[in-house]
Order: sequence, then structure tokens, then C-alpha cells
Amino acid sequence: MANGKKIGFIGLGNMGFPMAKNLLGHGYTIFALDINKESEKRFAELGGHVGMTTTSLLEEVDLVFTSLPTPAIAESVYLGEDGIVHKSTKPLVLVDLSTISPELNRKIEQEALKLGLEYLGAPVSGSVSGAENATLSIMVGGEKDTFESIMPYLEAIGSNVFHVGNDPGVGTIVKLINNMMAGIHNQAVAEALSLARLAGVDQDIVYDIINVSSGASTILTRNYKTYISQDEYTKGAFTTSLLLKDLKLAKHVSDSLDGELPIASQLIEYYEAEVEKGHAHDDMSSSYLMIQDKLNKQKQNV
Repeated sequence: MANGKKIGFIGLGNMGFPMAKNLLGHGYTIFALDINKESEKRFAELGGHVGMTTTSLLEEVDLVFTSLPTPAIAESVYLGEDGIVHKSTKPLVLVDLSTISPELNRKIEQEALKLGLEYLGAPVSGSVSGAENATLSIMVGGEKDTFESIMPYLEAIGSNVFHVGNDPGVGTIVKLINNMMAGIHNQAVAEALSLARLAGVDQDIVYDIINVSSGASTILTRNYKTYISQDEYTKGAFTTSLLLKDLKLAKHVSDSLDGELPIASQLIEYYEAEVEKGHAHDDMSSSYLMIQDKLNKQKQNV
């Protein structure tokens, strides 16, 4: 077994489970907790320790990772009456891998420091496949000494690990910038391939040409090869609802700085109107299907 801290991992969802699994694969002792007990059962079958409360988990570990779906859940898990910060009884390093607001990262750090705890905001990018293959980018904000002390654990779950500043919210800002750009590219791919289909141009040919031209992007390759060309929108998904959440968070940061995001703002309005019509829980590449749905409806109404 690898030397090192005992690790707590809270949140065994689409991203959390493979990250925790990769830490196990490096020989670390992992105590995991999730509201979904089936996920805990699967993790126990891999050799993880489960069946704990927040309090009993914190008593066992030196380092806690969290991977949580929304800022509201993250705030509850960290700062709620039965949350991590108030239930910790010894010095711990706390690392949130979720995408939450910069303000919440700072709030958690402030409360953690009052109780002798260290905190890092460390959102990840790379989707489920990146979590599974340990190729995630990890953007870490917080004290550099704390960051350096847990580098081996970060390197077990990601291949591109960056310390972006002492502010625990700054990693989140970089992540939101990335996801805002990914969202815009995502919609560009959907619209481009929809135009190709309407014009009767072979989408494979369009992809091959754009992929070696100025319109190329990793999102084009990801969305077309894995999802659109396969007509399959669930495998390894980063859902449209999660993309919308991150676009809104990016706009929130921009608004707080008196910034302007004209395209991202229009995209938020478009997704708010369209996402809940059927593709909220499909991969974000299903924005292509949103366009097809509207076109098909228009044909039916003619």
C-alpha cells in the first residue's frame, strides 16, 4: 500500500467515482461517502471503505476530497450544521473538486481557517472520460504550501495540475472561463452540423475539412466523434444542465466585475428556454438535437 495520508472522498457521482477509484488504484486508503448507497456498494467492491457518517469519516482521515453537483450542495456539505467544517475535530486538508462560485470557495476557506483547517478550491476539467483515465486538468486556488503538500494525490487523478494563485476562488474562475468557451464551441458545432445536414452535405466530410481548418476545436472532435455521429448522447456525459449551470456561474462572475459576455448571455437564454424540453440530462452535444427537434416541429406544422 502506498505511503501517505488516509483520504476521505465525499461524492461518488459521475466524476467523483472514477477519481476516487484512481486514488484507490495508487494504493491509497480511501474512506468514501455518498448519498447514493449503491455507489458506495460499488466502491466497497473495489476495496474502498464505506458505510460512514461525515463525523466518523472525518475521524479516520487526514485529507478530504469532495466532488459535488451544485454550489448549494457544496455549501451544505461544508458549512451545514453537520458539515465537514463544523464536524472536524483535528487539522485536515480540505479540497473541493466541484465547480462552485468563487465567493463560496472563499467563504469555505474563511470558515475552515477559523478552525485550523486548510482548504483548496480545485475544480477539474476533462469530463467523465478524463476522470476515468486520470487525464483531468485541475485548477487549484489556495495556499501554495498546502497545494504542494497534496500534489501526489492530485497527480493520481489528473495529468495537468496547475496552482493558479492563493485565492481559493481563482481556480474556479479559470474553470468557468474554460467551460464558457466550451459552451460556445458546443453550440457552434451544433449549428454548423445542422447547417451541413440541411444543405445535404456529408457530415463526415464537413468534420474532416473543419478538423484541419480554422474552425477546428477539441469540442468538435469530442462532440462529433463520440456523440453526434454515433447518435448516442449519454455515454460519459457532461450534461446540458451542468453546462447551463457553469455558463450562469461565469456570467455571475462577469456581472460582479461589471463585465460583458454578449454571446454567453444569449446562450444562457437559449438553453434556459430549450434544455428542459427533453435534453437536460443528455450530454451537452445534444444541443444538436435541440436544433433538430425545432426543425422537425416546424416541418410538422407546415
